[in-house]
Amino acid sequence: MRKKIILLVEDNPDDELLAIRALKKNNIMNEVVVARDGTEALDYLFGAGAYAGRDMSVMPQIILLDLKLPKIDGLEVLRRLRNDERTKLLPVVVLTSSKEERDLTESYSLGANSYIRKPVNFAQFTEAIRQLGLYWLVLNESPPI
Repeated sequence: MRKKIILLVEDNPDDELLAIRALKKNNIMNEVVVARDGTEALDYLFGAGAYAGRDMSVMPQIILLDLKLPKIDGLEVLRRLRNDERTKLLPVVVLTSSKEERDLTESYSLGANSYIRKPVNFAQFTEAIRQLGLYWLVLNESPPI
């Protein structure tokens, strides 16, 4: 059975901690790889930079992608993922605080599988993560690598 890794792409340390706490609170014990900017996310996914030499047969089951990232923003990360044969089918859930309609429309245009606005309330956020985990890590059938 394939390892079900979660790639969390989040530059805000508070939101990173909140997401990890919400995963644990919901007994989602999958390995979480954290990328703190768009460049680090792409390096992980394509085995470059600090991730050169990593086992490229192990890809995340799901990518939780913030949009407002340093270096390379989330929309550009999504664009590059969808334009590469190795990553074009990976499930990407945009998890952002952006309320801009342009971000929502562009995310779906670029192939996001889902778009979730981060709730400010921890209980709501925990419930959103529970539902996310249930669907993407338990129920969803991923395409073969």
